[in-house]
Amino acid sequence: MDTNYADNETYRRIHFAVMAIESGARKLGISGKEMHDRLRKQGLIHRRLIKRYEDLHTQSLDWVADDISETLLNWEAEV
Repeated sequence: MDTNYADNETYRRIHFAVMAIESGARKLGISGKEMHDRLRKQGLIHRRLIKRYEDLHTQSLDWVADDISETLLNWEAEV
């Protein structure tokens, strides 16, 4: 695999995750840091945003923000 392609793919996934975290934070009325910390605690950054990038990045940012916010609240409620 071309190193530049791998670097670009990693960049796209990270950029997508950052945008989703910030948008989700706005939906919940919390800071981006708090959203990041809560998502990380639940393992959702990797398991939802990074791992499912191919499915999620085709959706609108608003849809992704709703999805990640709702998923976070549901996962936190299960604990």
